[in-house]
Amino acid sequence: MIRLKTGTEIELLRENALLVSKTLAQVGKHVAPGVTTLELNNIAETFIRDNGAEPAFLGYGGFPYTLCISVNDVVVHGFASQYRLKEGDIISVDCGTLYKGYYGDSAYTFPVGEVSAETANLLRTTKESLYLGIEKAIAGNRIGDISSAVQEHVEKAGFSVVREMVGHGIGRKLHEAPEVPNYGRRGVGKKLEEGLVICIEPMVNAGTRNVYLHDDGWTLSTTDKKKSAHYELMVVVQKGKPDVLSTFDYIENKKS
Repeated sequence: MIRLKTGTEIELLRENALLVSKTLAQVGKHVAPGVTTLELNNIAETFIRDNGAEPAFLGYGGFPYTLCISVNDVVVHGFASQYRLKEGDIISVDCGTLYKGYYGDSAYTFPVGEVSAETANLLRTTKESLYLGIEKAIAGNRIGDISSAVQEHVEKAGFSVVREMVGHGIGRKLHEAPEVPNYGRRGVGKKLEEGLVICIEPMVNAGTRNVYLHDDGWTLSTTDKKKSAHYELMVVVQKGKPDVLSTFDYIENKKS
């Protein structure tokens, strides 16, 4: 069942969204060659707890870490480890919080040092597709309007949308209805109503869209071993213009 949020609930979700945004920025400050992904995970957990919140992913469905950390060909749900980042890697960091009974959830893909032109294009295209999807998150539109905006931009650039994983509603639960796929047709799917809060999160592969699940039951990787990018923001559906709750501004030095 889809639950529309009150103004009070939206503000509580905004608090979580901003904490997630700031946590991602803290992690981003330490992304560099030689740093382990476990170190990044621990930085995030400390920051979240120091701000009075709980790491939403830790223990969720048995997930063992605070962050989903996905390097290079890992699409989503990668485990933190002793892997040391290398120049030219990319690292997708998905972060969640639980604060005052509500959840926050956003993701960002960081380049490690200098990356290839193709990889830079993958990151840029994926983030652009997110913003294009967000533009469609207005009352009266349908889920398919978001989905098609993402898919069309990605495929026009020669990349592929992962279909096995989707965006979602968020509130008192980390994952709520409706699902928000990153592929689809305009004018189809659930009608968007004011007060709906969703996470839009394109996962985009440099090669084919095919993925496989690792034996750990969580980690999802590209079958062709090519890189994958992931960006996610929390959005409130409104009339005329969506209200974007989380932000990349702390990461990209537009806010302090």
